[in-house]
Order: sequence, then structure tokens, then C-alpha cells
Amino acid sequence: MQQQVPTRAFHVMAKPSGSDCNLNCDYCFYLEKQSLYHEKPVTHMDDDTLEAYVRHYIAASETQNEVAFTWQGGEPTLLGLEFYRTAFNRAVALQAKYGAGRKISNSFQTNGVLLDDEWCGFLAENHFLVGLSLDGPAEIHNQYRVTKGGRPTHKLVMRALTLLQKHHVDYNVLVCVNRTSALQPLQVYDFLCDAGVEFIQFIPVVERLANETAAHAGLKLHAPGDIQGELTEWSVCPQEFGEFLVAIFDHWIKRAHVGKIFVMNIEWAFANFVGAPGAVCHHQPTCGRSVIVEHNGDVYACDHYVYPQYRLGNMLQQMIAEMIDSPQQQAFGEDKFKQLPAQCRSCNVLKACWGGCPKHRFMLDASGKPELNYLCAGYQRYFRHLPPYLKAMVDLLAHGRPASDIMQAHLLVVNK
Repeated sequence: MQQQVPTRAFHVMAKPSGSDCNLNCDYCFYLEKQSLYHEKPVTHMDDDTLEAYVRHYIAASETQNEVAFTWQGGEPTLLGLEFYRTAFNRAVALQAKYGAGRKISNSFQTNGVLLDDEWCGFLAENHFLVGLSLDGPAEIHNQYRVTKGGRPTHKLVMRALTLLQKHHVDYNVLVCVNRTSALQPLQVYDFLCDAGVEFIQFIPVVERLANETAAHAGLKLHAPGDIQGELTEWSVCPQEFGEFLVAIFDHWIKRAHVGKIFVMNIEWAFANFVGAPGAVCHHQPTCGRSVIVEHNGDVYACDHYVYPQYRLGNMLQQMIAEMIDSPQQQAFGEDKFKQLPAQCRSCNVLKACWGGCPKHRFMLDASGKPELNYLCAGYQRYFRHLPPYLKAMVDLLAHGRPASDIMQAHLLVVNK
């Protein structure tokens, strides 16, 4: 099978443990994906699939300076440390054969429960970037992030954070913002900062209960593309998510954390404001360049679209480039812009928001069509608050001063 090269930059995220996880977080959208493979209960990536993933991904990335491997789940640590030692060694060997000097990087998303000194030593030695799921202080985190037996996990995750810091592992923290935590932005932010966290990403929790069709397929949560579906009790309220982000932003400036604490939601907004690349997919005009490969080699259009109708093929049978550049995937990515409602196209924060993730577009717009993003009100609140501050930072940088001078220069008054 001769490898092709995709026409544009792309990324493949691997799910080597499938949807298997040692936790039972109420709001998780991926646990139920096991129902897609109920006839084939083995959910661990075997050696042949691992070999194909590493080899094909490197070969298909020959026009990119860096090949970024991302390992996620489920919970990827369930496969054990030896799996990643093998994967890393194969990547290094294949880099010598196909790499032509390109950099190989690895990132790793985990709940942290199984991390120990040996794990963290390996992650540090091989320069893995680790994403750690931590929703804030114990009373917030433990509300939804629990073990299979319903026990709290906060102490276990804090232990993992301490180990990552001890071994000097590069890491960031992913915070799921739910209906409860959205009301406590400063408690969440200050807790993370006091724990020594410097890189933070806030992810809104938005899920709907399955309709009859999805429930028949063994799913508890609603698939994209259908306006019917009752919101889960943990889904964040749009306005409250917007206020959450605004409060975080103002507090970030007030605490003089500009240039010290990196909140990705702010970084993405700044990138779009200055017209630079780097914004996350849901705040770009189009998407479709980041696919996922399941434990058995199945490739899907997106991490949030792992449903039969969005399956692109299998990497053991097809080339990655062929699937990414397929008419099906091209249409998937372009529809993000093509299906924007008129209300979005005329909105003054369009170039900051770009309609958000298509998965969340199920609300009625001004014309009565179900095309508006559920988080629209929150995005408008956030993106309309930022421009004066972002412009001040740009002006500072243009005059050779750091953006962190925004407070010292008294350019803006945050705490009115």
C-alpha cells in the first residue's frame, strides 16, 4: 500500500485503549463508544495496528516539520508503560527511515490515576507533553470525576500532579466546565495557580440525552446532527460559561499573570485577533484536519464524531491521506463554514468565534432554523469583552514592551 501525502497539514489522534477507562465520570462522552464495538470486545491496539499507525503517520507527514503523536482514550495508561516504550522506540526507528530530520513529538492525555514515578520518569525522559484532567478544588472535581465504584478521585489526581512536577514533565491541565463549576471561576483558577499549574484549558461540557435512535444503538448521549435531545443536567449554561471566561480573563490580568499563566482560551482569542494561526479547531472557519484512529485502526472524522456515519475507513486497509482528503471528510470540514447561519455571518464576533464546534449547533437561530451554536450567548459575552484588552496588548508589543505591562501601564481598569 503506497503512502500518499495529504494536501494540507493534518493531525491524527490515537485511542490505543479505545473507550476503556478506570473512571466513570458522569459527563464523559467517550465511555459509551464501547457500544460501537460490542461484537469485538478487545479494545486494546494490537502490535500490527500500532505499527501501521506509527509507520503510516510518519510517512504521510513528510511535508510537515514535526510529526505530533497524540495518545488519548478512554484512559491510555491502562495499556501499561511497556506499550508506550514500544511505540516510542518504533517511532524513533521509523523516524530514521522516513523522518528526513523531522521532529517527533508525543502528547498524552490522562486522568492521572495510574501515574507513578516510573511513568513520570519515562514521560520526562522522552519529552512527552501530558494533559492532566483536573476540574479544580476537591468539592468541584469530585462532583463528576469518580471511580467505577463512585469514589472521589481528587487526591489521586493531585498526587499525579505532584509527580509530574517532581519529574519536570511538561504538562497542562484540562478543566471541564460544567453547570456547577461555571459559577465558581475564581475558585477554580486560583486553586490551579496555587497548585503551580501554568498552562490551563477550559472545556465547556455540553451534552444531550440520546434520542430513540441513539438509545437503540446503545448510546446514552445524543449524536450530532439532530436538533432533538434534552440537555444533560451537567451541561454548562451558555451565559454562565461566557461570564466564567470573562471572570477568568479579568482575574488573569488583575493578578498580573499575563506572560506567566497561559490560558489556552485566551491564547486562541489573541491568535484570531491578530490573524495568526494557532486557534483551536472550533474557533477556525473550517475544520476536518484532525481525525482520530480507534484501537482497531478505524478512522473517524473527529473525536466528537465517533459514530458509524462519520467513519472514514480503516488505516490497515486505506492510506491516511486518502481518508483525510476524501470527499466525505472535505465536506465535513467545509460544512463548518458553509452551514453558518446568516445570524453568525453578520455577527461582530464572527472572526473570533466562527460559529464554534458544529456538534453544538442545535439551537434555533433568528430565522427559526436549528443552526445556532448552543454556546452563542456565552461566546458573544466573552469575545465582545476582549478586544480593548487585546488591542492594548498588541500596542504594547508593537512598541517593544511586553504584553504583561498592561497593568503597570494602567492602560485598562479591570476592577471597576
